Amino acid sequence: MAVEKAIGSTSLAEVIDRILDKGIVVDAWVRLSVVGIEILALEARVVVASVETYLKYAEAIGLTATAAAPA
Repeated sequence: MAVEKAIGSTSLAEVIDRILDKGIVVDAWVRLSVVGIEILALEARVVVASVETYLKYAEAIGLTATAAAPA
């Protein structure tokens, strides 16, 4: 099975359009400990997507009901 590379170049606008259409999730987890004692724990989740894409997938997993509720 050979890997093929596209000959045409991709512009930055096409890349941004693709990212906003499909979305990207960056999930990071860091824990700092010294001699077995946890000093710092950090969790981060960054979602990059268009509002339409986010709402479509958030509705599928049930997040829109809590986001739409008044505080």
